[in-house]
Amino acid sequence: MIATIQKEKDIYTAYFERHLQHSVEEVWSMLTENDKLQQWFTELQVVDLRKDGLIKFDMQDGTFIDMQIVDYEPFKVLAFEWDKDIARFELSSGSDGCQLTFIETISSYTEQTIKDLAGWHVCLDVIEAILDGRTIDRKDEWQAWYVKYEELLQGVMK
Repeated sequence: MIATIQKEKDIYTAYFERHLQHSVEEVWSMLTENDKLQQWFTELQVVDLRKDGLIKFDMQDGTFIDMQIVDYEPFKVLAFEWDKDIARFELSSGSDGCQLTFIETISSYTEQTIKDLAGWHVCLDVIEAILDGRTIDRKDEWQAWYVKYEELLQGVMK
């Protein structure tokens, strides 16, 4: 399901919802344990898992960007800087699995915005696929979602 985007003042917020047939603990480990995190987002590395802790983004050119963890509650919330914005994961348990909500604040619209939204969408799909024991062709999926987010953002942000 495509994200929903809301505007409040000059900030846009993208909401992605996934219901996963897995426990909160299993989903949390995908977000916080480096060996699992790097299965769906190879550039990310958790360095210090706590509020005001650190996640590094590997630019794939020998340099890294430090991203501060701005909100953290074990098995419930992980939020970190994403350039000038915030990437936030929220988890809650249900009777038949875990509700995963991913929220990205978007302070300014650029071409990268579309790439990021399509990328986050595919990342969430890949998390689910890994947990389900499936694989996804990321490139094909990303290209398809890129077109959908480009269309969505034309109506919302311009």
